[in-house]
Amino acid sequence: MDYKTRNSLTQAGLNLIQQALSIYDEDLRLVLSNRQFKDMFSLPSELTLAGSRFETTIRFLVESGEYGEVTDIDAAVRERVAQAQTFQPHYFERRRANGRVISVEGAPLPQGGWVTVYTDITDIKRQETLLRARSAELSGQVLNHAEDLAAANRKLQATNAALEEARRELTQMEARIRLTTEMMPAHIAHIAVDRTYSYSNRRLSSVMPGRPSNILGLHMADVLGAQAYAAVKPYVDSAFAGRASVFEFTDEASSRRIRTALTPDTDGGAYILSTDVTEESQTRAALSQSRRRQLAAQVTSGMAHDFSNLLTIILGAQSRLSAMDLGPEAQQLIRATLSAAHRGGDLLNGLAKMTADRRPAPAPVDLGAFLQELAVLAGPTLGEDVALVLDDRTGGARLMLDASMLQDSLLNLILNAKDAVAGRGRIVLTATNVKDTWLDLTVEDDGPGFSPAALDHALDPFFTTKGDEGTGLGLSTVYDMTQTVGGRMKVANGVSGGGQVSLMLPWRAAQPAPEPGLALLVEDSPDLRQNVRALLRAEGYSVIEAASVEEARSLVAQVPGLTLILSDITLEGSLTGIDFFDSLPPEAPPCYMMTSLRPDHPLHVSAAQRTPVLRKPFDATALSHLLTHGALPE
Repeated sequence: MDYKTRNSLTQAGLNLIQQALSIYDEDLRLVLSNRQFKDMFSLPSELTLAGSRFETTIRFLVESGEYGEVTDIDAAVRERVAQAQTFQPHYFERRRANGRVISVEGAPLPQGGWVTVYTDITDIKRQETLLRARSAELSGQVLNHAEDLAAANRKLQATNAALEEARRELTQMEARIRLTTEMMPAHIAHIAVDRTYSYSNRRLSSVMPGRPSNILGLHMADVLGAQAYAAVKPYVDSAFAGRASVFEFTDEASSRRIRTALTPDTDGGAYILSTDVTEESQTRAALSQSRRRQLAAQVTSGMAHDFSNLLTIILGAQSRLSAMDLGPEAQQLIRATLSAAHRGGDLLNGLAKMTADRRPAPAPVDLGAFLQELAVLAGPTLGEDVALVLDDRTGGARLMLDASMLQDSLLNLILNAKDAVAGRGRIVLTATNVKDTWLDLTVEDDGPGFSPAALDHALDPFFTTKGDEGTGLGLSTVYDMTQTVGGRMKVANGVSGGGQVSLMLPWRAAQPAPEPGLALLVEDSPDLRQNVRALLRAEGYSVIEAASVEEARSLVAQVPGLTLILSDITLEGSLTGIDFFDSLPPEAPPCYMMTSLRPDHPLHVSAAQRTPVLRKPFDATALSHLLTHGALPE
């Protein structure tokens, strides 16, 4: 229904009521009135039109004698306008100049302005007079009380109308507040002194999966569960004691990291604001590990340099001694010294690997294919008497992972498990999706398991149970790499008694790889075109080629179905790849550029402002990353 029709129906409805009605806005201009308003006061039509001024209507009424004889018309008008501008609820009765009696009932509106209802009560007053004259049995005091009661009832009706309007406004305000809180990505609630929920925006299940959404009237312990309630209970106690707090805890049921703020209220309860900060905590852990690695690198680099020089001197001296005819006993000492020096070199290499400034480079990884490739790599080292079992419970997920770093970590764990089973046994690698939050990679063997000391110190650098054969840096390196990507590592003994090491890595689902199609390669060097064409075909693309901007523009205009354009910056002729990029139509497919120019070259800088630019020479990995993510690898 349009506005005009709705307004017409509203006006018709108001004209059917017996009372006169007028609505003025905060500027004292008429918004709406009914026919009775015009008829009761014999108003001209222009004073009943929307927008007419209240002051003009009052002046008309004063001048027409509505209020009796008035000596100072301007003063009378100003007085009534001033009263109207207070916007206060009011009720009174007055006798008009024509002898009739009306009641005037006004109430302010929440949006500003006010509404007034005029009721002709002449007949009611006549009945009251007649009743007073004819009822000799009724005393004057009773009649006065009856009249007062009637007036009070009319005032009460006006007050009830104002209260009803206020209640409606409060209801709308509450609905708006609830809608706003339910749109927020956080759980907002209030708990009473008995620890039951008296308010909730029904977002708990999105912050802590597995919990109910409707929790009003339920106790916190029943809603959160034993572990989560035990984590928040001390802070709830503090809130009830009047102390606000902000804290974090891990919800084991959902594997989520939760940040909660508790604010006491004046009635002894508390307000709760809870948010899921799992990804933030993973990133924070990775950043913290990166800073620790940088500090370790600064501390150890100088020592490692001097130690390396000393080992070089020792190895050189022992090599010269071994060339001398010093007898069997001396040769034995020389070999022992050389072995110790080489072991020191292995320790240096381990330290360098742990403290190297290596940043994770996540890329899309098909987990199923990755695990199969890992099994192929580990197979020759394990031998025939050690069985490696893969149990992929993720359904062949495609995730963002640093494949090289993860491969090193898992190979390290598998080789440790091989040593634990003494060359004969079973190793199980299980991959599990933990609530779309963590990728759990667990390596378990059927060996004797970890000793109590190993469980306490397995992740400490240089701790080893292999004697002189171990450096004690294997699990430390895996722990370091896991922390670097924001993950967790746990060492335990499994149900069967064998050793169990679990890596919990952030679950980052990769976008599905785009379907390869027809690519346009723009390159003026035939040799380079051949190499890049081979890389594109390896990615599944069909390739057409151009050597100049003019040729490339012609192909874009004439060849349908292009899904990719890869262009060099410097091409045949005076036009560049940037000119070609700027001339592409809006419906053109993604266009990336490549160059051997320095990053600070003006053409390189200009191209990079438009699209990702591959720096020549590049390999298949860099190209694949660009085609998959639309961005250069970090």
